[in-house]
Formats: sequence, C-alpha cells, structure tokens
Amino acid sequence: MSEKNRDGKRTARERLAVEREKQRAAEKRRRALIVGASVVCVLGLAAVVGVLAANSGKEKKSDTSGPVASPSGATGKDALAIPVGKDGAKSTLTVWEDFRCPACQAFETQYRSTIHELVDSGQLKVEYHLVTLIDGRMGGSGSLRAANAAACAQNAGKFTAYHDVLYENQPAETEDTFGNNSKLIELAGKVDGLDTPTFQKCVNDGTYDDWVAKSYAAFQNSGLTGTPTVLFGGKNIYADQTMTPAKLKQMVEAENKG
Repeated sequence: MSEKNRDGKRTARERLAVEREKQRAAEKRRRALIVGASVVCVLGLAAVVGVLAANSGKEKKSDTSGPVASPSGATGKDALAIPVGKDGAKSTLTVWEDFRCPACQAFETQYRSTIHELVDSGQLKVEYHLVTLIDGRMGGSGSLRAANAAACAQNAGKFTAYHDVLYENQPAETEDTFGNNSKLIELAGKVDGLDTPTFQKCVNDGTYDDWVAKSYAAFQNSGLTGTPTVLFGGKNIYADQTMTPAKLKQMVEAENKG
C-alpha cells in the first residue's frame, strides 16, 4: 500500500472519530435538555397546584355550605323559606321567585288577592324561597339586593307588605333598579313602620346576602330551572295551563275539607 493511501485512510478514520465525538456531545446535550424540561414541568405543576390550593382557600371564605344568618322565622331545610300564614294551615304553597322576574310579577298580580284570602282565612300557608336567577342571566345585583331587603322586612314583621310593594314597583327585566339600596329603602317608605334605621342598616350591610345565595344554590341543586316555580301537592301548578286563581281556591278548600 502506498504512503498516500495510508494517509488517506488515516484521515478518514480521524474524521469519523471527530464526527462520532460530535454526535456523543449532541446526545449528551439532548439528554440534559430533556431532564431540564422535566424539572421545569414538575416545578410548573407544583406552582399550578399551589395556585389552585390558594384559590380554593379563598373560595371557602364565601362558601355557604355551612350555617348562615337567616331572617326571623325562616323555616324548612337550612331555614331557607320565609313562611306566610298560620302554622296549622292544612295546605301549603311553595313559591320559588325572583323579584326581577317578570313572570313572577305576572303570577303575583294574578293570584295575590286569592292567596291573601286563603292565608287570612287560615286555609293556606305559603313558603317563599328567594333566588337570584335574573342577576345571573341579565347581570347586575337587583335580585340579590331585593331578596336581602325582603329578608330584612321579614325581621320587622313586614315581609308580605314589602313583598307586594316590590312587585308593584318592579322595573323592566333589563334594568337593575333594585341593585340600588337607596331605591329599596325608598320603597320601604310605602310600608307603614318599615323604613327604620334598623331596616336601613340591614339593607346596606347585606345582612342576608349569604342566606339568599344559599337559597339560590338550593334552587339549582333541586333541578328547578325557572321562576316562578309554584308547588302545590308536589306539582308545579304554574306550569299547568288550565290553572286559575279560582281553581287554586277550589283545590285548597277541598284539601281543607278532607
């Protein structure tokens, strides 16, 4: 073999050795990057878990799963219903309503006199559950603020009168008029003896906001979807197209005779 050929083969081997060394170095860098990226992912995951844990702690501060302040005389599970009428009444009407809800106003306007008559005669008791459905759909806080104010009126023994005043002065569904506490206090002036410093403080402090939120949570958990939901004998009579105030009166009177 000539000297020239030997030099050529030697040079080729050297080039191959250099190339292999470059490949080994590149592989080492690749493994280092993978390990580094894995560490970053673990640290990132730890950071995310930490943030979630911190947020979870914050949410618990506004959690209404435990006991909350309820208005005077509230009854039922977790004291979420405001009762109107005599305890001994044989018939019970359960009403889920929202003070911003136009359909609720329509129901109240149509059935109010009949319900008052049956309540006053001792034949019917009504359990009102207040929810904030419209706030969630339309924005604003009028449902919540009005419900809290109605709970404050319950403390003063003026729930029924103030309840009726709110519906008589209900704003358009798209307007959040009830979101203004001063408006709710102004309307309290239409109820004899309600507009007092105690009532005003209760309204402005949002004393029963958590109670209202818990009532709405109960509404959602029960599978109900609309307001008003009016239950008599376990059936939603508001969904009955044949129902009338006269028919409701007949049903209550028949149940009392039985």
